Amino acid sequence: MIVEERIYTVRATMSGAFLKIVEQGGIAIQSEHLGKPFGYFSTEFGPLNQIVHLWRYENMEDRARRRAALAADPRWAPIRDQLAALIVSQENKLLVPAKFAPVG
Repeated sequence: MIVEERIYTVRATMSGAFLKIVEQGGIAIQSEHLGKPFGYFSTEFGPLNQIVHLWRYENMEDRARRRAALAADPRWAPIRDQLAALIVSQENKLLVPAKFAPVG
C-alpha cells in the first residue's frame, strides 16, 4: 500500500473557500474515483493557508488508474478549475508505510 499526501497552499484567507468547494461537490466526485480520503485537513499552526489530504492506494498502478478516471470525469473539470484559482503552490508525496507500523 502507498499513501499520497497532497499539500495545497492557497491564497491567504482562502482555506475556507477551498474546503467549501470540496464539501459542496468535489469530495463526492473524488471519492467516487479515488475512494474515501484517508484524511482531509487544513493547517492551524506552522505553514498557514494549507490544505492537506491523504489518499490510500494499493500501488502506483492503482493510483494512476484512479487519478486518470478522476481527470476524465467531465464533472471534475469545473471543480478542479475553481480550486486551481485559489492555489498558490502544490506538493505531492508518496508515503510508504514502514513494515513495523502498518496503516490499518
